[in-house]
Amino acid sequence: MSASIPASTSSAFLPLPPAKDIPVTFTASLKSWWAAGDKQGNASEERLLRRLPFFQPERMASSTNDSPVIALRERVQLAAPKHFLNTLSIKSTNPSPTAPPPAVVLHGYGAGLGFFFRNFPALAQWAGHRGTDVFAVDWLGMGRSARVPFTIKAKRDDISGRVNEAESFFVESLEEWRIKMGLEKMTLIGHSLGAYFSAVYALRYPTRVHKLILLSPAGVPHDPNNLTAPSRELTDEGDSRSTISASHSAVAASTAGVSKIREEQKAIKEKESRSRRLLTYLWEEGWSPFQVVRSTLFWSPMLVGKYSSRRFSGLTEEETRDMHDYILNITLSKGSGEYCISHILAPYAHARMPLVDRIAALKLPVTFIYGEHDWMDPQGGLQSLENLRKAGNYRSRMYNIPYAGHHVYLDNPTAVNELLVAELDDAGEQLYLFAASRS
Repeated sequence: MSASIPASTSSAFLPLPPAKDIPVTFTASLKSWWAAGDKQGNASEERLLRRLPFFQPERMASSTNDSPVIALRERVQLAAPKHFLNTLSIKSTNPSPTAPPPAVVLHGYGAGLGFFFRNFPALAQWAGHRGTDVFAVDWLGMGRSARVPFTIKAKRDDISGRVNEAESFFVESLEEWRIKMGLEKMTLIGHSLGAYFSAVYALRYPTRVHKLILLSPAGVPHDPNNLTAPSRELTDEGDSRSTISASHSAVAASTAGVSKIREEQKAIKEKESRSRRLLTYLWEEGWSPFQVVRSTLFWSPMLVGKYSSRRFSGLTEEETRDMHDYILNITLSKGSGEYCISHILAPYAHARMPLVDRIAALKLPVTFIYGEHDWMDPQGGLQSLENLRKAGNYRSRMYNIPYAGHHVYLDNPTAVNELLVAELDDAGEQLYLFAASRS
């Protein structure tokens, strides 16, 4: 790409204290719990974003460098009082009249836009080259967006009513955000539950979506024997090889490749310990894991630390420490959107209204991406592709990412970034044919 991004200017920023070590003692955990709050949450997000050479903190004067993009954070106010969506805007400094639709990155359950810090540089390079924009948004009630009350009026046995209300909480706020930002059309890049909501948004507002890119999407299959195991989010480890073997690119998904992933999932599920079965049961019954963590009070930073240090072991020590502080502050924020889980997902973590039964209505390109060691069942992706093609949509495809689990974008960012840019450039067909030759 011709547009180059200058070296980081973070040294010119106002001082920001480094994140403290992940607590391993009660005293350290207590101090970490006491310090948590909106101010600390803001700092934890900014630490991740300061890795971007084009990021401009709100309190700093406008940069005069010749970067093709500039990134800013803002709280986009919605119509309802105290409703806002935390937004990172990566804007081209030289917009093109023939620019492709902007990309909007949407995180998964209980996460936040900071999780994509290893993907923003490649997306920004694409935006600068094409003269377009990239946005990352925290869903309402999650991340650092407004933590407003989440309530469902539908009765327990009114499944469609409950699902519709839960989906509307997120999808309608995204539509309001789109209008406020003045966007005509978007490519949505969603992860996990964020991918599910992205697909639901496309079903409701198909004229506003250029393309869907679904990273390890939740809520796709409806197989009662599906192998999705949410408890693995708490027990899986990051693959350190991803930082060494970053050249391992995406491969086109095949029946054999999906079978291999499912065989691994089956073997792991059969070995679940009693404690892991309890974790799965609590998740599947709608308990918020964040609510459980918050209830431990002073011990919560240590609990989050065990997850952070295990799951993100493929990151550098500093990145893991910064991610821990970011996750901790998100987790300890007031419960809100997280309570959607029991309304969207039925027991055994499959959707009450699976996407595989709905997605064929889409006439736009849909790309499914799963990790080689994913805990989301990829069979739903293959079935969705079949349903789309039966409906006449041949512009959809599916990939597997080697050396990656559920957080594919963090585990093997090089492969995912290469794939994202190709899809955003509408060069996905050529890449798919090349990836198919490697599968």
